[in-house]
This record gives sequence, C-alpha cells and structure tokens, in this order.
Amino acid sequence: MIPYERQQLVLQHLSESDLLKIEDLQELLPDTSVSTLRRDLKELEKQGRVEMLAGGAVRLNAVSHELGVMVTGALHAAEKERMAQRALEEVSDGDTVYLDSGTSCTALLRHLIDRDVTIYTANGSACYITGDMRAQVIIIGGAYNPRTLSMTGPITEGILKDLYFDEAFLGVNAVSIDRGVTNPSHDEAIKKQLVKENSNRTYILCDSSKFHRVSNVRVFGLDGLSIISETGDDQLGRYVEILTPDN
Repeated sequence: MIPYERQQLVLQHLSESDLLKIEDLQELLPDTSVSTLRRDLKELEKQGRVEMLAGGAVRLNAVSHELGVMVTGALHAAEKERMAQRALEEVSDGDTVYLDSGTSCTALLRHLIDRDVTIYTANGSACYITGDMRAQVIIIGGAYNPRTLSMTGPITEGILKDLYFDEAFLGVNAVSIDRGVTNPSHDEAIKKQLVKENSNRTYILCDSSKFHRVSNVRVFGLDGLSIISETGDDQLGRYVEILTPDN
C-alpha cells in the first residue's frame, strides 16, 4: 500500500473517532508498522490534517471538528489549571463575571465559586457543583448540547443581551493573527460576541495548542482582548496581550 493510500485510511478512521492512539491505528492497519504510521502521521501533521498530542495520541485538525468535554477535559489539564490560577488574579471581590462553557472555563469555575462574586454562565458543568460556595452562581438557560455541556440559541442570546459584566472569560477552539478567534459553532460564536459586547474586559482562556490554528466560524478579531495561556507566543504577542502565570 502506498503512503497516500495509508494516509487516507488513517484520516477515515480518525473521522469516526474523536481521538486515537497510534496503537489503536496499528490495530486498524495491522500490516503497517508503528514507525511507518508515525511517518504518515507526521506528514499529515505537516499538511495540517491531523494534530499529534502528548502521549502518542492523534486527532483530526479539521476546522469543523469539535471534541466533547470528556476528551478535552483530559487534554492539557495541567496547563488549564495554571491558566485558571492566573485568571483569578483578574477578578476582584464584588465583580460580576461571565464564565463560558468549555473545560478551561470549568477549571476556573471550580476556583471562582470560593470568591465573593456573582457568576453568570451557560456552562452546564455548573449543575454538577455541590456543597457550600461563596459566589452566587446564575445559570443561563437555552438549547443544551450534551457533547459540550453548553447552552446556546435564541433563549440564551435573549438573556445575554440584557446582562453586563465586569469580566468575561471565554473558551475558544483556535486563535490566529490573520483570522482572530474562531470556533466550530455559529451559535457559540454569536453567544461569545454578545458577551464581549457587554463586558468591560474580555479574556480568552486558551492553551498554546490552539495558537496559530483556524476553525470555520469567525467569532471576533483580536482587538480589545487579553489571552490567558500557560505560555506566551512572540508572534501573537505583537497583536494581543497574553497573560501567563509568570506575568
């Protein structure tokens, strides 16, 4: 089998699963060695078709591909925790805060509930919080997506139009210099646009694996944003403020 045929089969298998390890792909292509698969995956990564992850996993890099929270929650967990700790420094007691859906914002939510703030969120993960909390948490309703634990749609948008926030923390799928902030969902894009318009300060929670990538729906440009990430980026840093645990 020539490399092109193998690579097309790899893409076909990945399109049917959110995330695969190289060992999983070898079981699907038993006549192909691990070293050959790695060469094929590296070539596909150069073409921007797949993304290689720590631990030997691989996923599609298609612009419309959105992983469920069960998968993304396990990716870059340490980085998300550091980002959440950095984001806490931007919030003062008494503030009204918007927290987006997504695993990065959920990491922040777990810490922010112990502050004297008001939290508005369309993140369904808030429903799993139990026990005492200092924050007042208000969950915004709408059409529920069980894959992302997010509420969107006309009901959500109607509520957000009349709410104003001191800080908003938004999750995203991709950030690039040319295309700005992008994600796979038009409904999510509209929600984020409304929140940004009604917030005094808007922060993007974004680990560096999403830098210099593009998804298929434009959310907004980089103007007026701050990115909170686990590390900086010299290229993006010329166009947008990047806050890291070290600054």
